[in-house]
Amino acid sequence: MTAIYSKLLLVLMIFPLFLEPSGKHPLHVSTTEIEFNSKEKSLEISCRIFTDDFETVLAKQFKTKVDLNKQTMHTAMDELVKKYINANLHYKVNGKNLTATYVGFEKDNEATNIYFEIDNISSLQSLNLTNTILYDLFDDQMNILHVVNAATRKSVRANYPNKGLNVAF
Repeated sequence: MTAIYSKLLLVLMIFPLFLEPSGKHPLHVSTTEIEFNSKEKSLEISCRIFTDDFETVLAKQFKTKVDLNKQTMHTAMDELVKKYINANLHYKVNGKNLTATYVGFEKDNEATNIYFEIDNISSLQSLNLTNTILYDLFDDQMNILHVVNAATRKSVRANYPNKGLNVAF
């Protein structure tokens, strides 16, 4: 099963090859990577979403013009990104509901990377993530979770309408 997720990760790392000539992509997927940093006692979280899909859902939800590329709009986009991700990602770490602190976002080719952090985590035994990113836009959305704890990496996925992703160490 891990081999499947490894191959899927490889596919997601080469987003541009999945673009059709029209500039649209046939795959609706987001990836969330969570790494336990034992030195800092924190979870470092990054989400990767196709920018065109992300801009579409932000514009639809917040009924405003969205441009994640425009530097003059970056502060306004920060607020929209933070609100959307906070509404669509919910964390339960070691059985306790926690809230992540927004760090920021950056554009990377056809994808947008969004960064969060959860502090004061002494160890990571279990993580339950509720992920509904882009579920309000696509009924074929797939959300993948990769969790790294020391030398162990675990991956799970949820296809719309399923939203729960669970990992235990």
